[in-house]
Amino acid sequence: MKKKCFFVILILASVWVSNLKAAGNKNLLPRPKLVVGIVIDQMRVDYLYRYYDRYGKDGFRRMLTHGAVCENNMMVHLPSYTAVGHSMLYTGTTPSINGIAGNNFVDQKTGRDLYCTADSLVKGVGSSSSAGCMSPRNLLASTITDELRLATNFRAKVISVSLKDRASILPGGHCPTGAYWFDASNASFITSTYYRATLPDWLVKFNNENHVRKLLTGMWNTLYPIETYVQSTADDSPYERPYLIGQRPVFPYSLDSLFVHKGAEIIKSLPAGNTLTTEVGIAALKGERLGCGDQTDFLAISYSSPDYIGHQFGPNAIETEDSYLRLDQDLAHLFAALDHQVGKGNYLVFLTADHGGANNLDFLKDHGFRVNNFDVRAIEKALKEGVKAKFGVDGLLRGISNYSVNINYEKVKENKVDLAALKDEVVALAEQQDGMAYAVDMQQIMTVPLPAVIREKAVNGYNRAHSGEVLLIPQPGWYETFGNAPVTGTTHGTWHPYDSHIPLLFMGWGIQPGHLYREVHAVDLAATLAALLHIQMPNGCIGVPIPEVISTKMK
Repeated sequence: MKKKCFFVILILASVWVSNLKAAGNKNLLPRPKLVVGIVIDQMRVDYLYRYYDRYGKDGFRRMLTHGAVCENNMMVHLPSYTAVGHSMLYTGTTPSINGIAGNNFVDQKTGRDLYCTADSLVKGVGSSSSAGCMSPRNLLASTITDELRLATNFRAKVISVSLKDRASILPGGHCPTGAYWFDASNASFITSTYYRATLPDWLVKFNNENHVRKLLTGMWNTLYPIETYVQSTADDSPYERPYLIGQRPVFPYSLDSLFVHKGAEIIKSLPAGNTLTTEVGIAALKGERLGCGDQTDFLAISYSSPDYIGHQFGPNAIETEDSYLRLDQDLAHLFAALDHQVGKGNYLVFLTADHGGANNLDFLKDHGFRVNNFDVRAIEKALKEGVKAKFGVDGLLRGISNYSVNINYEKVKENKVDLAALKDEVVALAEQQDGMAYAVDMQQIMTVPLPAVIREKAVNGYNRAHSGEVLLIPQPGWYETFGNAPVTGTTHGTWHPYDSHIPLLFMGWGIQPGHLYREVHAVDLAATLAALLHIQMPNGCIGVPIPEVISTKMK
């Protein structure tokens, strides 16, 4: 009898607590349980529709059908690189303010080359290699993930994952719950002592499951009969680079052989890298119980493999097409996991890219386009020789990086060279180079007759501490190469639409389906998320909320 009474009291007490919680939650501000940020490295906007007919209903097409689609989303800065794009998306601002002027950039005071997330003051966690010596210390502005942590007194969880260190670290911001990236030296996801002293149990378990070797077993063949890949060039194409010297870039690829010859590093350049990223994202979702608490959590996932594949094969390759069809399946798997754990309509997901990518130059030449190599080595040599002949001093220029000319200020001062005259000479010499649309002294840019859109992107991308003073702007279709060897795959980095027109889609909590065709800007993403979550914008944000996304009806 006493035992029965005890259980009755226990049940009544639990009901009372539940009712109390419900009463206390009635006035909670409506917010999603989880925000999921998806950035696809080097995803051109046309990939949404180029392969549309072959996507399943639960991946890209789910977002296109049930989401808010900003069809004309443009970046407002240059250069267009991975670190620049990721930091821009999450800070809502540009290199001029957030300091990330490239993947690598030059400290203009010292002339030292800096990697965007390198940090000699920290050590790796989960690895003894230099891959762990990373942190967000070079990022000068807060991120939307930082602001979510601050707004909730750090109760919200923020987890960021990617194969690339910079693609995890920069979205994660300065104070995430965790930021994790892939170290090929031990085929594991790692972090640094900036964040924590040990890996979380869920990640230790994930690393011990040997996903990399399992994914690099068997063959990579096309999902569909190869002759049906009509959006791509023939399989044996001169525009593509093989994985192994002496082999041809053709299907099928032996994953076992690639692993034997290249080790775990090769997974970055295969669709399996997207699958691995998806799996670690789902492991973080479950291991951290994201979206299961009282606060809005944030999961940032960056897919790096499309960039590696794009650089190797270019936009017109069967390998690229097949990788997006497989990525579509990975997204469907991710969304299914989110539906199961958080529930449809309870989470907000956005999908975008850090930059696009150009068509292969030789491919364009063979089809009648007037394009060519923007040979950085040749241009750098011409500028250095011309400056030396003009001023009689060697070493006045350090070199070219991120499409800008870096000056050796110590040499200038030692030899009493007039800096303004030096920059004028650099501009004059640069304008004589093939493929050069403009060469601009950034201190004089407001006086240069540039189209307004290019001027704005140049100013936004210029950081006095990390950018060269003379900016080189190539003509359309000309992009950075090093030497005159045949160009395989592709690259990116310019202001042109193929590099700066990127997808932006929202789906889930608070989002009404629709398509918006007016121009919006990639820096608007962070401001839009801040408005949806009712939190502060990042402290350097120059974007504005997209009202059509926030309102109940798309215009």
